[in-house]
Amino acid sequence: MSYDSIVCVKQVPDTANITAEAMKEDGTVNRSALPTIFNPEDLHALETALEVRDQYGGTVTVITMGPPKAADVLRDSLFRGADRGILLTDRRAAASDTLATSYILAQAVRTVGRFDFVFCGRQAIDGDTAQVGPQCAEKLGIPQVTYLEQLISVHDRVARIRRNIGHGWEIVEAKLPVLITVLESANEPRPPAAKRVMRLKHARVPAEVAGEVKAASPNASEQELAAETDRRISALRQCGLMLEQWDLDAIHADLQRCGLAGSPTKVHRVQAIVLTKEGFRPVPATEQGIRELIHELVVDRTWG
Repeated sequence: MSYDSIVCVKQVPDTANITAEAMKEDGTVNRSALPTIFNPEDLHALETALEVRDQYGGTVTVITMGPPKAADVLRDSLFRGADRGILLTDRRAAASDTLATSYILAQAVRTVGRFDFVFCGRQAIDGDTAQVGPQCAEKLGIPQVTYLEQLISVHDRVARIRRNIGHGWEIVEAKLPVLITVLESANEPRPPAAKRVMRLKHARVPAEVAGEVKAASPNASEQELAAETDRRISALRQCGLMLEQWDLDAIHADLQRCGLAGSPTKVHRVQAIVLTKEGFRPVPATEQGIRELIHELVVDRTWG
C-alpha cells in the first residue's frame, strides 16, 4: 500500500548570520535584511516523508507559506526528491501568528486533498514556539504525534513511531491520517540530486516570473510586462517547470482568521539587552551565591 505525504516547510532568517539591521524600529524582524535558509528541522521532516515514499510508494507534496522568495525552499525540496511544490503567498496573510498560520496551512492541506501523513519540523528557528504543527493537527481534526525520532513501520494504516520524551523515548501507534512533528535527530537529510538540480533549477512560481520580467524591463508598459510574463509562464509550463502558487482565495480561507485579524498574539515590548561586563566569575552553587548573582544582574544592572 502506498502513502501520500504533505510536508509543511518554512524559509527562515539564518540566525547564525545576524546583521545589525536584524530588527526594525518597531521591534519586528527585518527579514529583507537577513539571509534566509531552509528551516533545519523541516529538512528532517522532508527526509522522513521521502523515506516513507521510498519504502512504501506514494507521493510527497511540499507546501510553504511566505513571499515569492520562499519558492527557494520549494526548489530545494524538489532537488531532494519531492514530487510537488506549492507556494502559498498573499499579502493578506502578513503578520500571521501561530494561530493564523496553522489555520492557513490546514486550509492548504485540505485543498491538496487526499493525504495519509502531514510532516512538520518540530519548530522554526525564527520563533521556537513548536505550536504550528500541533495547532494544524487540531484544525484538521486528525491525530498528532510530536518529537518523532524514527518511523518504525506502517501497516494496515497504522503508523508505529518512536518519539523522544526528553528523558527517554516511547513507542506509540497512530491511525492514519496523522500529523507528525520531526526532530533533527530523526535522520540525515539527503543532499540535492545533481540531475534534479540541473533539470529543475529554472522552476518558478508566477510571482517570481513577474518580478524577473519587471526587473529586466523597468521602462516597459503594464501591457508589455503582462504579455512577456504570460509568454514566459507558458514556456515554463510547457517544460514542466511551473510551480504552483496559491492565495487565500484558492484555499477558501476565512479572512477574519488570517493575518492580523486572525492573530490574537500582541507584542507588549521588545527590549534589546547588551551584556557589558567582561571576564569570568564563578558563582557558588548556594542560595547566597544565586542571590548575589541576581542582585548584580538586576539591581546593579550589569547589562547596558
